[in-house]
Order: sequence, then C-alpha cells, then structure tokens
Amino acid sequence: MQQSCQQNNSESKKQIALSSEKNEFIGPEACQSCHTKEYAEWKKSDHFKAMMPANDSTVSGNFNDAELNSDGVTSKFFKRDGKYFINTDGDDGKNHDYEVKYTFGYYPLQQYLVEFPGGRMQVPRVSYNVVKKEWFNQYKDQQIHHRDWLHWTHQSQNWNSMCATCHSTGLKRNFNEETDSYHTTYSNLTVSCESCHGMGKNHAEYIKTEDYQNGNKVKGSYLVLNKGQKNTEELSACIQCHARRTELSAHVIPSTEALDNFIPTVPTTENYFPDGQFRDENYEFGSFTQSKMFHQGVKCSNCHNPHTGKIAFEGNKMCLQCHQPRYDSPQHYFHAENTEASQCVNCHMQSRTYMGADVRRDHSFRIPRPDQSVKYKTPNACTQCHTGKKDQWAADAIVKWYGPERKHNYTDELLPGSLLDQNSFVHLNKLLRDTSVTATIRATAINYLGQIASEESMNAIKDFLHDSSAIVRNEAVSSFSNFPPERWVSNVTPLLNDPVRAVRVSAANALSGVSQTEFDPNQITSFASAHSELMEFLHLQSDFAVGSVGLGDYYYKTGDNQNAEKYYLRSLKIDSLANYGRINLSSIYNSQGQNDKALASLNEAIKIDPANPRLSYNLALLYVELGKNDKALKYFDDTEKLKFDYDKFYYNYGLFLQQIGSNKKAEIIFGEGLKRYPYSEQLNYGAAYFFLKMNSKEKAIECIRKLKQINPTEQQYSELFGLIKS
Repeated sequence: MQQSCQQNNSESKKQIALSSEKNEFIGPEACQSCHTKEYAEWKKSDHFKAMMPANDSTVSGNFNDAELNSDGVTSKFFKRDGKYFINTDGDDGKNHDYEVKYTFGYYPLQQYLVEFPGGRMQVPRVSYNVVKKEWFNQYKDQQIHHRDWLHWTHQSQNWNSMCATCHSTGLKRNFNEETDSYHTTYSNLTVSCESCHGMGKNHAEYIKTEDYQNGNKVKGSYLVLNKGQKNTEELSACIQCHARRTELSAHVIPSTEALDNFIPTVPTTENYFPDGQFRDENYEFGSFTQSKMFHQGVKCSNCHNPHTGKIAFEGNKMCLQCHQPRYDSPQHYFHAENTEASQCVNCHMQSRTYMGADVRRDHSFRIPRPDQSVKYKTPNACTQCHTGKKDQWAADAIVKWYGPERKHNYTDELLPGSLLDQNSFVHLNKLLRDTSVTATIRATAINYLGQIASEESMNAIKDFLHDSSAIVRNEAVSSFSNFPPERWVSNVTPLLNDPVRAVRVSAANALSGVSQTEFDPNQITSFASAHSELMEFLHLQSDFAVGSVGLGDYYYKTGDNQNAEKYYLRSLKIDSLANYGRINLSSIYNSQGQNDKALASLNEAIKIDPANPRLSYNLALLYVELGKNDKALKYFDDTEKLKFDYDKFYYNYGLFLQQIGSNKKAEIIFGEGLKRYPYSEQLNYGAAYFFLKMNSKEKAIECIRKLKQINPTEQQYSELFGLIKS
C-alpha cells in the first residue's frame, strides 16, 4: 500500500514539476481575460483586501484626531499632508509619530503597517474595530514593556516574519542573519490568484498552444490547484494561511502535498483542548482535518466560495447540502425554530474570539459532549450558550433527549490518551489502529506516544513510519527524540528518501546527533541531501527567538558548542526574556567547566521568571555539582512546590535525598514520581536500587518488572532482571 502511495505521489509531483520549469508569476490581471467572473469576485473579497496601500479608499479607521487610552498608553490617530499617522509608544518607551504605509486586513478589524529600519514593517498593537467603529488594544489588560518581545516594535509584531506570507503573493522574506535585516519582496502586494493556483506563466502560454485548442489537454493545465481535486489536494493551498504551521523553505515546491512546504501543528494539548477543540489561535486546518466530514471527502470549497471568500449558503441550508432534513427540526435540536439555538453551527461549530474582535468557528464539526466536560473539563456548546448552567445539567439534558448511550467517538480515546498516564497507551494505540479516524488524529496519538517512554510505545510508533499519510510519518519520525537512538536509527534512515520534504527534514533532524558510522554509504548520501534541506529550514526561522534557539539546539546536539552559544545569545538579543536560551547556555558553560558563567546565566533567568520550575531544577543540579548541598536542597524544594512536570526531576531529587540521608523524603519523592511517570526508564532504575537498599523488595521488584517491560535487552539491567522470575 505504501509503495503504491509513494509511487502515485512521485508521479503527481513529476507532473507538477514539469509545470514549474521556467515558471513565473504573471499577476492577477493576466487571469482576467479568461476568468472574468472569478476575477470580479476576487476584487470584492477579503483576500483582495488582505494588504493595501494606505489611502482614502482603503483605510477604515478613524484618523480624524481620534484618541485611545488603554493599559497605560495614550495613542492618537491623525492625518497630515494626506498621510495617515499613529502617535503611540515606541521601542524607547516614548511616544512618536508613525506613518501608516499599508492597511492590513479589512473586516471585522483592520490593522496598519509602519516602516522601521532594516527593511522591517511592524504592526502597532492598536487596531480598528470595523464593526463597532472604534479603536481598541488587541492586548487588552496587558501592560507590555517596550523591551518585551511582545511589544509591537519587536519581532512578535513583525510583518516580514509573522504576517507577510499570508497577506501577499509570492513572498520572499529574504532575511540576512549577519546584518539582521530584511529585503522582503513579493510578486503581488495582496493575496491573489497565484497564491492558491501557483505561478501562472506556463499556464498562460500553454492555453495558447494547438494541443490545448484541439482538446489534447494536459491534466491541470500547468497549475497546482484546479477544479475537481480531492480535499487533501485542495487543502495544500488553504494550509498556506489557514493553519498553525511552520514554513519549510523559502523555495516553494509546486505540490498538492501540504507537507512539502509546511509542517502543520497537530491538535495536542499544547494549543488545543484535550478533545481536540480549538483553544489558541490555530486557524482551521488542525480542526477540519480531524473531522468526520474531512475524512469522508468534504473540502473547503464545498462550503466556501474560494473567490469571494463567502459561504455557499446562509443558515442551515449549508448543512442540508449533505445532511437529511430531519436534522433541521426541533425533534433534533430541541430548541425553538428560527432562533440562534436552532442553527447547526451554534451546536456543532463553537466560536471563540481572537485578535480582540475576530469571531471564528471550530471546524471539527463535533457533537456536543457535556458528559466529557464533566469528566475532563473540556468546553461544550450547551454551557457556552447557557452560561449560568453547569456541565452536569447539560449532560443530563442530552441523556433526556437522546438516551444514556453516546455513539463512540475518537474523543473517547483521545481524552484519556492525552493524560499520558499508565492507561494512555491502550487508548492511543486503539486510535492508531482505527481506520475511521483521520490522519491528523492518528498523528496526534503518535505525538502523545512519543511522550510515553516505553518499549510498547516505541514499537507502536515504528509501525507507522511508512504510513500512507505524510503527517503521520512526520510525527512518527519526530517522536523518536525521547527514545535512545540505537533503538530506532535503522528504522528512521529510510525516511531520508521520503517523497515528502517535511518527513525528510524531520528524519535528518532526528539523525543529526547520530554518528555517521551508523549509516551505510547510500544512507550517507541521503543524509547529506536531507541535511541540506534541514539547514535551510532551520536558518529560515532564525529571525525568531525560537528559531535561533532551534539552531542553537542543533549545534549543541552535534557538539558544536561555539555555534550553539552564538545562536542562543542571538535568541536573547531578539527576545531578552527568552529564558530557554539561558538554560541551554548554562549547560554549554557547565560542559566547558565555566560554572561561574553557568550560574550567572541561570540566576539571571530566574530573576525574570521565578515561578519557572525548570530554572530552580537546573540550579539545584548545578549546586549539587558544586558541592553546595544546602542551596541544592533549597532549589529542589522550590521545584517540588512548583510541581515540575518532568520525570528526571523525581529521579535526581530522590537520589540527592538518598545521598544526604533523607531516606523518608526520598521514598515519598520516588513514589510520587513513579505514580506520575510509570514508564520512565531512568526513574524505575533509580527507584529499584533505592528500594533494594531500603529492604523494600516488593516495591523494588515492581520497578524491575516495569524496567523489563520498557527495555528488556539492556545489559546494564541484567543484574536487576536476575532478581525476578522470567
């Protein structure tokens, strides 16, 4: 199955590759003569208005000497000599006049762009609510210091890196690391035809040929996006903007495989609720691709006109395209007809407000499950409307209407799986083997399994390294970082030749810390090629603090401490509050015997974020090494109070307590750790020896059995394994 899938993928790519030879952007006006209707619709769309020069016809905001006082900052909006200006706080904490060069967006809010040195354009925190016709602060109730990364003059509100790709066509960020500057270019200022359909020169030339005129047409007519494509292919265009994702390269591959150009975020608890409902600003991809509708072939254009951006039908008519009329009745929704409560979207597409004014709907199209809300504290549509009611009230109402049994849903496995406890594996493994769930949910299950350090988890992940879905393969490769390389290297090296770029990049990243003596000659060549793509990916992100940290991590992993230090310091230059860089800097200094610098780095970090348990934990470890047990104990205790979610904390804290003779407390710490991390190899190993020393043989045997389950072939454990029956 996988071989045929990859073969079809390769043939599709070959066909598209032909269309990219000597191809160029030609602009939306070149499309107008043949596609008059689509062009006219686009001119009225939000896509067309995504970014425009600031003038009287494009600016919606009130610049007639308006004023906004918000969170300690007074901003004024005015016109001078026909130009638009915002007077607000700058990067020195003082107010300055900033000329508005471009409008950004159109409805329900409009933002504005200001030019800064180094080719930068920044987005002020003050925006205009087009619906309410008033200025507002997107970061309501937050007083952001002018040196903070989140301040509008810094990288978090930088157009070049944060916004431009989704608001322009053919954008090239062109960031120069050495000069810390941009030379950003685009083929078209706003979102236009070629944003979705791909470069148009070859298409425009081809339709003039005799072959085309005689009906001997090439499939797709040398465009990437065409009519009649599958939902996965159509989504490769939508993911560019309607997803929480990372760009892989400045060099776009004309492809209908989304992961050739992006790595999308899967719906884990990092950004979503545990049942997969959207929480943070995740856009639509992660929600839609987990839905039953997507799994059955529904695509974006079934509901949205891609040229106008408008929905195809108003009200419940949209859903009745596919669903039976009986669902549009009080017998189904149990509310009065022709009310908000009778609208399908209000029960099956909950809404959240982002950017202070933009109401968006969850595209996972889920059935309300207040019973899950009672158990897992997840949101549900019922109590979102009935705000004065409890989740149990809503759950009881569902039972009254539909009976006590709920039809099994992927969330019934995803919710307990997301807890990452001793019962999670069974639920996650069941999700992986369930063909009724989407690839996105299977990828999410793999992400969670990668955080459960057990032999059965690792073997389950291995089974999906050659899945037909790229998002599953990519998550599988990435999940091995928590397992010893010698146990998966031979499984991952074939993925260096995967047909999809994201998977190759992730494979190269996973293998970067592995000695090339582990590779055969062909694999060395494959690694070199994939590694080149990896380095392009890492450097593309280097204008972000987290991107520089990523480069620092890469060099640290490969033993290049000089470059690791360079990029960690660079991350702190971009964001002085980016403590992750300080943590890793301290590790580098420690490895070089520069413990004074290591200590200074951690002390500076903990001043910024005293409630961060990672910092107190690292300080505890450093003080143990320095032989200062009193300070080590203080910081271990602080870490415990902060409830650090890390198995190695319990391991090291337990060993330290044992070392200083505090055995009763050590027993408590090992016990708590094993309860939270029953599959931690290191924790079971340390606890086994501790319990043996304390003559608690039954507890020790329990740890040894778990250790044998986790890593049965480890020679280091053979003495312990000898204490239990086979």
